[in-house]
Amino acid sequence: MMIQIVDVRDNPELVDDAIQFFWKQWGSEGNFNFYKDCITQSCKTESEIPRFYLAIEDDNIIGSYAILRSDLNSRQDLSPWFACLYVRPEARGKKIGDLLQAHAINETRDKGYVKLYLCTDLMGYYERTNWIYVGKGYSLSDDEIRIYEYLIKD
Repeated sequence: MMIQIVDVRDNPELVDDAIQFFWKQWGSEGNFNFYKDCITQSCKTESEIPRFYLAIEDDNIIGSYAILRSDLNSRQDLSPWFACLYVRPEARGKKIGDLLQAHAINETRDKGYVKLYLCTDLMGYYERTNWIYVGKGYSLSDDEIRIYEYLIKD
């Protein structure tokens, strides 16, 4: 099993596939253009974030994640964010989620950050890979969500 993790910005031939993949996992019928604009603009900016990544095996996209400036509007004080972690059901059980998390931590370290955040409604998944629960936040629809922090060590 050879899995390659690629930055969409460095692989322009994958932009359309990335837009479809992220939107199908995280979007809704009414926000395709949001995902298209976000990923397209991430490929044009001089800024180090946002970035979108794909896990590819045998020329098939099997997973994703993003590093974003903000993923929870109520917590603009925290940055950057690990977001959009997804592994296709048929590829699960092979520690690909762990591989994507480790890649994100290395990318974040390389960009000079010492902390990484995420928000989720999952309990127990991220704790096993050393994420620390730091409190709760709220979505735009006022739903409560869990916030985690990862302390990046050199």
